[in-house]
Amino acid sequence: MRGGFYIKLAKDGIVRNRKLYFPYILTCICMTMMYYILYYLGFCADFTEVRGGEMLQALLSMGVWVIMVFSVIFLYYTNSFLIRRRQKEFGLYNILGMGKRNLVRILAWENVLTALVSVVAGVGLGMLFSRLAELAAMRILGGHIGFGFQVSARPVLATAGLFIGIFALIMVRMLVSVFRLRPVELLKSENVGEKPPRANWVLAVLGALILAAAYYLAVMVIDPMSAIVLFFFAVVMVIIATYFLFIAGSVALCRLLQKRKGYYYKTKHFVSLSSLVYRMKRNGAGLASICILSTMVLVTVSSTVCMYAQTKDAVERRFPHDICMEFVSDDYGETQSYRDLTEDVLAEYGETAENVEDFHFYETAGFALGDQFRLDQPFASVGVGEVESLRGIYMITLEDYNAISGAGAELADDEILLYPYKTEFHEDSLTIDGCGTWNVRLMDRQPFNMGMAQANIMGSWFIVAPDMAVIRQINDYRNTLAASPDPTESLATSYIRESYGVDLSCDDEKQTEIYRTIVERMSELTGQEDPAVDYPGYTLDSKAEGRADIIALNGGLFFLGVMLGAVFLFGTVLIMYYKQISEGYEDQDRFDILMKVGMSRKEVKQSINSQVLTVFFLPLIAAGVHLAFAFPLISQILMLLSATEERLLVLVTVCCYLVFALFYVAVYVITSRSYYTIVSGRKDLSDRRR
Repeated sequence: MRGGFYIKLAKDGIVRNRKLYFPYILTCICMTMMYYILYYLGFCADFTEVRGGEMLQALLSMGVWVIMVFSVIFLYYTNSFLIRRRQKEFGLYNILGMGKRNLVRILAWENVLTALVSVVAGVGLGMLFSRLAELAAMRILGGHIGFGFQVSARPVLATAGLFIGIFALIMVRMLVSVFRLRPVELLKSENVGEKPPRANWVLAVLGALILAAAYYLAVMVIDPMSAIVLFFFAVVMVIIATYFLFIAGSVALCRLLQKRKGYYYKTKHFVSLSSLVYRMKRNGAGLASICILSTMVLVTVSSTVCMYAQTKDAVERRFPHDICMEFVSDDYGETQSYRDLTEDVLAEYGETAENVEDFHFYETAGFALGDQFRLDQPFASVGVGEVESLRGIYMITLEDYNAISGAGAELADDEILLYPYKTEFHEDSLTIDGCGTWNVRLMDRQPFNMGMAQANIMGSWFIVAPDMAVIRQINDYRNTLAASPDPTESLATSYIRESYGVDLSCDDEKQTEIYRTIVERMSELTGQEDPAVDYPGYTLDSKAEGRADIIALNGGLFFLGVMLGAVFLFGTVLIMYYKQISEGYEDQDRFDILMKVGMSRKEVKQSINSQVLTVFFLPLIAAGVHLAFAFPLISQILMLLSATEERLLVLVTVCCYLVFALFYVAVYVITSRSYYTIVSGRKDLSDRRR
């Protein structure tokens, strides 16, 4: 046979089975396009001239690896639907004299044609929309970009190489499946299904226990640092438990429904339940996959949208003033020259310092256990189980607190005021090892502004001490530990510092100019060329400069979340569609027989609705339950990353779930119609012939 004959058979096979192939090819195109866009933005787009661009590219480059792994697993998995449907056709070819080598050539050409269309169209659309994505990313960063169009060879080669490799892997699996089956098995494979399994109560109970344990971890965690440590383990446990429960639990559910005679022995339920039990193992795995992908979409989109919505608040928390300075000093007289320099620069630009805050503070970190706080453990020796107890401390004197807040608070010598930030504190006293014990009075709001507390991923305690003597005592003890002769046990030296912050009435561009002038003058005054390198002398921050970094972080996560959410959504829809289509073809003969013996079209629709409603909405409900129990864990993690307000997260999560549910229902309506069209197609044909 000539090669053109096999190409024609392959092309005709794809067109004839377009209900199966076209959605698959469309999904391949979309995933190829998404991968190209993320690769282009993560490795090739030029964001160097925009502040925050490097951070955005680093985040997007992480998304490239996520889509790569997902594409390999997902396309390999969904291709099994295509092969299963085509096996009867290949069995017929084999009976008519076509050998397995000939079948392999047909499959090879089908795979080549699918790969060619997917890669060419996906890369082409990726080139087209990558520019639009770049404009959107630039808009998030607040930068500007021209409208010129350029094509880079690197993303083209990377995208083509990945998906050609995926199709080659799929081809190997297809060849193995063809050579392992006999012609008779190929002819009957479509109708073989699976033996009605027994309800595996052991697996169902094991799944329930694992899921209960994962939910317990998510709900009982009260500390944000613990949430980060436990998140990965909880996710793995939920995935395993979901598959166990859908595979074994769905069988048990059908068995229980069959035992209810009032429910089972009805036309609309009898046929549907019998069909479900016949193929429940595969059905359960598909439903579990839909549930997991749905949960991934909801968690990814809701979390990133929430963080992006709070970008403005995150900037204000990280930079409480337009110009923020920190000096290593516990004496205001030592830093007067720095403040004078700042006022001189502002005067040169015709600006006046507003909302001035000037106070001394002390920052350190240690490990909290109940009412005990340890300073003597170096961070390099921290174990995995101890990370959750890590706390930062920011201390200020009562005198400075009253000066900046006007509170007029009073404290005894053995008392402190404490405000827990990104964490909790439930004790009546606090003992700092080697320093003393103080009675604690909890505060209902943050006593002073400290931008670094927002940047730190660990929880912090804001403390108001009776006087500077307490702060010096803790600092001296901490530095005694830092002077240990053993380098493996030594700690970094700590300092008492002064925070000086001012607000300006000018725009960001002028603020940046003023900030850079202050940095230049400070370098001349102190001899420090770079405060970040030559610290501990002083540090300077500008809200106008730092805003771009936070926008890049939250905007990059939002952009990545939308892209990954779209990829996971493609996977969800395709699995839902193939589940309905493949089961429709399997049930076609059964419903055709039932319609011939008197089952009406109305009863067929009722049976289809019963079958679909019995299990189709279980993944949506289960995804909602997963999301509800994961909410405390997600909330704690977002609290560490961006101090996210819980009310906003609740609102965003509920809205995302409702929108996704509407989309899910729409897919259900479309796929159930396709299922009905398939199973009732032969009856409609016989009616037309009459």
